[in-house]
Amino acid sequence: MNVEEEVGKLKEEIQRLGQKQADGSYKVTFGILFNDDRCANIFEALVGTLRAAKKRKIVTYSGELLLQGVHDNVEITLLPPPAVAAS
Repeated sequence: MNVEEEVGKLKEEIQRLGQKQADGSYKVTFGILFNDDRCANIFEALVGTLRAAKKRKIVTYSGELLLQGVHDNVEITLLPPPAVAAS
């Protein structure tokens, strides 16, 4: 699986596990994502996929590197897609 594919799957999983916010974003904690069986089967390196998504401004979270246990309560926000300007 390439990076773009993994980031796309990450978006789907955050939408499945997270809570939708009023602005259209989704929030989930790292612990919920990391400990989910389906995510464990999809992502070989969840932390690497999160970093790639953060670099592409698809998700946001505090810190650089998330570690299981230590950062279980860190909120990961899937940003809403940019609004398409009406022509």
